[in-house]
Amino acid sequence: MAAIFPKASDIILKVLGAVIGLGAVATIGAYTYYSYPTVIDTGYQPEQPVPYSHKLHAGQLGMNCFYCHYTAYRGSYAAIPGTEICMGCHQKVKDKSPRLEMVRQSYETGEAIPWKKIHVMPDYVYFNHRAHITAGVSCVSCHGRIDQMVEVHQEKPLNMAMCLACHRDPAPNVRPAELVTQLDWVPDRDPRVIGEEIIAQKHLHPPTNCSGCHR
Repeated sequence: MAAIFPKASDIILKVLGAVIGLGAVATIGAYTYYSYPTVIDTGYQPEQPVPYSHKLHAGQLGMNCFYCHYTAYRGSYAAIPGTEICMGCHQKVKDKSPRLEMVRQSYETGEAIPWKKIHVMPDYVYFNHRAHITAGVSCVSCHGRIDQMVEVHQEKPLNMAMCLACHRDPAPNVRPAELVTQLDWVPDRDPRVIGEEIIAQKHLHPPTNCSGCHR
């Protein structure tokens, strides 16, 4: 009986199987590689040109995150504050401190302080701070307890797995919008229930498709 398919089809199937197999291995390997702390920068804590304690300012003094990072609730980026924000206080407070010499020079010359960015998203990822803040996602969900850090470090991986986990089940990370910068907030009942109520009220539907974060 004559063969239904030509012999060449066996070769094609083998090649196709090998390609699919290699693709699966590459995908698993890439996922594993990009999940390691050394790759996602978890724990990254660079020395800044000017010592700045978030534990003092945000913690002990109770300064609101938006006082310095005011662009976070207005747009997609939580920009590093300009020197004029620092000098709003330090023209009077510790105005002679040698630790703030670079700040004073920056204010006088207009030359920006070369702060080192810690939480860096890849260029191919779109993240809008305003959208998350409006939804009720606290700073602490992505940045950890910044108000307890003398020197800020990256606490969360900020990788695709973390983002998707939250988008698929956002309730534990959603709180009243007026409490997003209250990093030490302790809910008076199950935070998931609070989150689910807010999600229903605001009709939140976090995207889980590719175009939600990759544009």
